[in-house]
Amino acid sequence: MEVVCVAEFELPMYVEDIRKVLPHRYPFLLIDRVTELEPGKRAVGYKMVSVNEPHFTGHFPDYPLMPGVLMVEAMAQLGGVAVLALPEMEGKLPMFAGIDSCRFRGQVRPGDKLELDVTIDRLRGSMGRGHGVATVDGEKVCEATILFALA
Repeated sequence: MEVVCVAEFELPMYVEDIRKVLPHRYPFLLIDRVTELEPGKRAVGYKMVSVNEPHFTGHFPDYPLMPGVLMVEAMAQLGGVAVLALPEMEGKLPMFAGIDSCRFRGQVRPGDKLELDVTIDRLRGSMGRGHGVATVDGEKVCEATILFALA
């Protein structure tokens, strides 16, 4: 897959633009819109949570909850957009390298709008770190420090 520089797109970035930047595809593309972008520094976006997503068939059938690891993955994907917005990162592939200080503070259910805010606080060579916060209706549901490597 050819990775395209984010600078070619206008905000908000819709899913068809996001798919041109990130390699993820359904069912694992976990961001629907990018609404704010400071290349290499910060991105804000969201995911609309739908009961039709495959993880809800088993997590949990009678009380569907979005798995916490998918909230963290959504933040990581948004951070990937922020990093790939830098012209010098065009063609790079950001990959998870670690998760630190992760806390889940609330539930995410079908019908929720999972709002995501990721700040990149370190980017040196092929390694980086960002801090992500996820909220629903203004309430924090997850936050984590995300480590990534660029290939």
